[in-house]
Amino acid sequence: MKIVIDVAAHEPALAALKQRVDCHIECIKPPEERARELDPALIQDADVLFCTFPPTNHPVMRNLKWIQIASTGYAQLHGLDLPARGVRATNARGCFDVPIGEWNIAMMVNLARDLRQMVRNQDAAVWDRSAIFQNEIRGSTVGLWGYGGIGRETARLARHFGMRVHVLTRSGVGPRREVFTEPGTGDPEGVLPDRVFHAGEELEFLRDLDFLIVALPLTKATEGLIGERELQALPLRAFVLNPARGPIIKHDALLRALREKWIAGAALDTHYQYPMPPEHPLIFTPHISGSSLSPKFKQRLWEIFTRNVDRFARGEPILNELTPAQLAGA
Repeated sequence: MKIVIDVAAHEPALAALKQRVDCHIECIKPPEERARELDPALIQDADVLFCTFPPTNHPVMRNLKWIQIASTGYAQLHGLDLPARGVRATNARGCFDVPIGEWNIAMMVNLARDLRQMVRNQDAAVWDRSAIFQNEIRGSTVGLWGYGGIGRETARLARHFGMRVHVLTRSGVGPRREVFTEPGTGDPEGVLPDRVFHAGEELEFLRDLDFLIVALPLTKATEGLIGERELQALPLRAFVLNPARGPIIKHDALLRALREKWIAGAALDTHYQYPMPPEHPLIFTPHISGSSLSPKFKQRLWEIFTRNVDRFARGEPILNELTPAQLAGA
């Protein structure tokens, strides 16, 4: 099995992989740019490609059987016609469940207690002990629009904080198999939500939330999914958190909701352009809830890959496999 690796190495995992007698490893220094052409002589006979973005000349890889990408999002695989070529693909689901779950909890506490105003008061030497700074999230209802790994880890943490958990999902809630999960995290059996809503029940899901958390991938179906109708369905007390992808919420609708006070506020980690202009009212955190700079990202990513190499070699199901519909952008 020839493996081409086009991501930054995690040296202990790479060293162990190189000891395998059934693997030939070709490491390529990761590029500064997003994608580029690779030397055909290095890649044309590869069975496995480990990368973030496939090379622009990927069609020369006629022996390719499996691509492992180093991101949770997989839009870079759309249009490559991988299923028709007999190529399987897996992503980095699970690498960011913990840090983004913790970001969600941190933002809910910050919003409930208006931490930003407390910091402003401190900077201005203002002593203000108002009740607004003493709110609790215990007893609040958090709604998770989507229930993948990030939603499940957020649900686990929220339940420990004494919150009610409502979930809106197209596919229902149940056990989750063959997906990478940090041990002891998430909701692998799908038992934590207090209520589960399905497609067609969006407004009922939204109408009694204290916090709405967007936990969906960006696809053709989810772009612009949340607009004026959905934001107006939320209670005036509700806060919106988006650690997923900016364009899932319509930009102008969110601005209007904040300006006209349809909602109490928002915490955003994913945005509509990068970098956001400093005068933009929606800046909150600069896409740091979970990224490749997270301290444990590389370790988790390589754990997914090395476990999948073993599974692939044995003909077993591989972790985080993307479906043909997902690869088509559905």
